[in-house]
Amino acid sequence: MQASLTWNEQEVLRHKDFETMTPEEWAEAKRLLRTLPLQFKPVLTRRFERAAIGRPDWRSSLQRMGRQGGELWQPLRRRQRRETPPLVVLADISGSMASYSRMLLHFCHALSQADTPVHSFVFGTRLTPISRALRQRDPDQAVAQVAAAVADWSGGTRLADCLHQFNRHWARRVLGGKATVLLITDGLAHGDSDALSHEAERLAKSCRRLIWLNPLLRYEGFEPKAAGARALLPHVSQLLAAHNLASLSHLGQLLAGGPTRSPL
Repeated sequence: MQASLTWNEQEVLRHKDFETMTPEEWAEAKRLLRTLPLQFKPVLTRRFERAAIGRPDWRSSLQRMGRQGGELWQPLRRRQRRETPPLVVLADISGSMASYSRMLLHFCHALSQADTPVHSFVFGTRLTPISRALRQRDPDQAVAQVAAAVADWSGGTRLADCLHQFNRHWARRVLGGKATVLLITDGLAHGDSDALSHEAERLAKSCRRLIWLNPLLRYEGFEPKAAGARALLPHVSQLLAAHNLASLSHLGQLLAGGPTRSPL
């Protein structure tokens, strides 16, 4: 926060809904998003690497013995390699998400500047890849370019169709089995809920975890009563809020391996 703000003012802004922010608060919130410490927890892979401490690598040790005339003073060791898995963002830009789409795209821009592969898409009635635009240094220019390039901004939502497009054309390219997928939507989707459930299940099986970020969780006692929300819920790893800075900060901690919440 700026030094001129008191601790109470900082906390108020952290917990203030994006929908109710003044223009000045909105600008400060965007600045703060750029300062969030965004790190990603590495995961173990099936590959191994040479290490000073680890299990003995007898195959490599025997090969070295052959090159050294049968002498080996110390066996070689290896350990499982750790890699930071890719992150995939699928962000709803339909009319019902209008109060949150731009700020969440600023968050996506901050994620794209982190030291890990990030693949970003927006959807309303169609799916649009936006990773290249978000690689720009200036977040305002990046989000403006996305808004100008997307034809279905603040329109309807065809979530099942958009997930189908992703599963069919993009999943194999960007997921790789260990990816984390952030699905940003309020779940107020039109269309066949059975088709949506099928596509959400396919997506969940293709990634390591599917995290649903829903601004409607700002309401105390929220229940997923809409057909689209009920179709999504059984297939997500976690259901988290995404309506203020505090909720996005919590997500950053989660991606870094911090505490988690359970789905509803």
